[in-house]
Amino acid sequence: MNRLPVIAAALALSTGMVQAQSSTTTTTVTGANGQTATRTATRGNGQTNVTVTGPNGQTATRTTDHYAGGNSTTVTGPNGQTASRTVTGRGTGDVNVTATGPNGQTVSRNTQRYAGGNSTTVTGPNGNSANRTVVGRGTGNAVITRSGPRGTVVRHR
Repeated sequence: MNRLPVIAAALALSTGMVQAQSSTTTTTVTGANGQTATRTATRGNGQTNVTVTGPNGQTATRTTDHYAGGNSTTVTGPNGQTASRTVTGRGTGDVNVTATGPNGQTVSRNTQRYAGGNSTTVTGPNGNSANRTVVGRGTGNAVITRSGPRGTVVRHR
């Protein structure tokens, strides 16, 4: 039996299904003065693109790439400046988020989860960092420690 036509048909069907998963939604709002603003969102194949056009004709965009364990988003304003945010490690217990503003400065957050607690470190564009650690969660004797440039605070719950 020749299975090639069956395989080709299945491949064509799966390709069509992937393409069918893309969708575009456009919303237009008209104000009392007759001016309009439009938002168009296109989703599919692991990507989301959103474009917003205001009544003055200026446009801003947001592009997000979704992938296993995270996503990456870039926003471009009407003046052409961009900001970005990247998330990695979702589902692993070790999540990292990095954001970069239009001025090029970067901030980051790293969260590690483990049995009975977690630890989060935030680092600002100036290099200063702050940390929050929880241990003993679920035991009735949790300890939360916060430390940063101005000192450390420990709380027992």
